[in-house]
Amino acid sequence: MTYCVAIKLNDGLVFLSDSRTNAGLDQISIFRKMIIYEKPDDRFMVLLSGGNLSVSQSVREILQIEQLKDPDGGPPITIWNAKSMFDAARVLGSAIRRVHERDAADLKQAGVDFNVSLIFGGQIKGEGMRLFQVYSAGNFIEATLETPYFQIGESKYGKPVLDRVITPATPLDEAAKCALVSMDSTLKSNLSVGLPLDMAVYEVNTLQSNKVVCIDHENPYFRMLHNSWGKKLREVFDSIEDPMWNGGQTQVPLRTPLTSTQPLKKISSPEEKLI
Repeated sequence: MTYCVAIKLNDGLVFLSDSRTNAGLDQISIFRKMIIYEKPDDRFMVLLSGGNLSVSQSVREILQIEQLKDPDGGPPITIWNAKSMFDAARVLGSAIRRVHERDAADLKQAGVDFNVSLIFGGQIKGEGMRLFQVYSAGNFIEATLETPYFQIGESKYGKPVLDRVITPATPLDEAAKCALVSMDSTLKSNLSVGLPLDMAVYEVNTLQSNKVVCIDHENPYFRMLHNSWGKKLREVFDSIEDPMWNGGQTQVPLRTPLTSTQPLKKISSPEEKLI
């Protein structure tokens, strides 16, 4: 399984991925799911991948040589000369379709679905940052102010903290912390997601990044975050009053006279016979 998350903020971008793949209980492996495409002072792009490992690896390889025809008659468009992140995302979609044309029929014959999920984002000189989620058909959607982050893979465990914390105005380091908490929650609840993690943090308009790190079991910050998050959650939980049915010592009883509906209840009478 996979868990990857990417966040677009006013101040920059945060990318985080796990590295565990699971082809059965006794086939657990480590494969990196993040790749960075960087040309300093010109472009910085990150690709996160999930789904079928053979498909995602093929897409990553073909992406580096894939070309699109320039409608204006210029040189073919690649991820290295695209003038916008939208065009770079189109090149990525073309690479997915090329792999589909080559492999999908054979995979189907072997009983394997053509399945790949990708997050692609970054910045190219001359335009602002952009973030896309790309699907198996090569189509994609773009992050907005209302939806500033994307997840792929095992997303449900890490989503609540993102929804409560992340807005476009969230500071970059705070968003990186939130992404790590999101990942830690997923690691706690799903064994098919695992360390090491890859994280990249990009500051807007820098067109390069030195904030790239691989996080393993010995990473002191992640160990601290894991221990602190669990402890603080327990403290907050313990600080909330237990439910009281009829008021008692609390000002917020669980049951009040204003309750208008009740669950259906069937009370058996002595005359009823058990069947």
